[in-house]
Amino acid sequence: MSLRNWTDEFLATLDGSAISVAQQPLPSMPLWQVDSRHWQQLAELAMQRQVRWAAGWAEQDDAGFSVHALLEKHGGYVLLRTHVSTAQAALPSQATVYPAANRSERHSQDMFGISFTRHPDNRRWTRHQAWPKNAYPLRKDFPVLGEPAAITPPDMDYPFIKASGQGVYEIPVGPVHAGIIEPGHFRFLAVGELILNLEERLGYVHKGIEKIAEGRTPEALARLAGRISGDTTVSHTWAACRAMELAAGLEIPPRAALIRGILAERERVANHLGDMGAICNDVAFVFAQMQFTRLRETWLRINATVFGHRLLMDRIIPGGVAVDLTDNTCALIQQDIRRLRVELSEIMPAIDLNSSLEDRLYTAGYLSPAIAAAFGTLGYVGRASGQDFDVRRDAPYPPYNGVSFRVAVENQGDIASRFWLRYKEINTALKLLEQFLAQLAPGDI
Repeated sequence: MSLRNWTDEFLATLDGSAISVAQQPLPSMPLWQVDSRHWQQLAELAMQRQVRWAAGWAEQDDAGFSVHALLEKHGGYVLLRTHVSTAQAALPSQATVYPAANRSERHSQDMFGISFTRHPDNRRWTRHQAWPKNAYPLRKDFPVLGEPAAITPPDMDYPFIKASGQGVYEIPVGPVHAGIIEPGHFRFLAVGELILNLEERLGYVHKGIEKIAEGRTPEALARLAGRISGDTTVSHTWAACRAMELAAGLEIPPRAALIRGILAERERVANHLGDMGAICNDVAFVFAQMQFTRLRETWLRINATVFGHRLLMDRIIPGGVAVDLTDNTCALIQQDIRRLRVELSEIMPAIDLNSSLEDRLYTAGYLSPAIAAAFGTLGYVGRASGQDFDVRRDAPYPPYNGVSFRVAVENQGDIASRFWLRYKEINTALKLLEQFLAQLAPGDI
């Protein structure tokens, strides 16, 4: 079903109802403006038609706040928008319909002071103790550098979920960890070895990216996006550049699009190799962890040789890419692909035949397809729980609209599924890299 078909059917269901939608075309999708009174009701109708809630955010304007929700079905997107005044910054919560909206709405609550009525969990989320109670960091009147106290008070009074009963105990983990991962607090409730509940408390390194992005040049904005997370610098920079290019009506050269695809798939492979090694390390299968770490390191060194940066930072720029490929560097990438295939063909049988690893991964960390769908789970996590969606295939953009590939999907929803799905996605990425290289023709970047 096309975007036009499902949106027309959806709008037809509103005929005769009190809900009024003002439509406005945008470069990549339609915008539906709706009255704030009907914000939740429209979400209920979307849920009934199996429309996925994809994202939500707020922004401040002269008259108050605009609140947005992005909906998707069959690869077609619609942007919902409503408005609330500064004096009455309240809105019916869509989290009562879409669990995926929970943290997004809590973020808007903490950063803008917007109240989401009947929210199922209105505890603060991004807000710790760095700001006074009635200060909202993403509002226009809040200084970019903030007003930090000499010492930020400890966040000791967050209302974690409690449990009681014979043998029930709590295990607090973090927010400071032994490794170099970002801080996060994890509160376990358990009885013996049975985990009753795991609750996350994140946001300790909130950087105010949304605020410090305002007023930047396109080049500076792209550099900022590339530093949100070092291991996904390509993805974040590409998303920022694509948004700016769509807004400006700019189409990048075909060669630049192909090189962006090569950068993205190389980043994907590096991350999957690192994650597969980390999973093995977590269950004390150190041999496999060392092998995957070695493969990732070799892959990153080729990145540095070909593109000038191990993690490919600042290789994507507004309007194209910052580095071109030569015949020699293309040959080096092809050689790297062949080498990795051979190495994995030798390592993966040892993984598959290891019963001890199997015992620790199968049925562990189960995410059911129903819960994955309710939360709009994407990526390899969603696809390991039966969610057959890949934006590269279902809402393709250059260069993915010019290639064919199979999207791997698993249904078991456990750690083993997510492990093997990563391996299958590596194989898909290698095939995509070969297609992109084969399509490279002389041209601008």
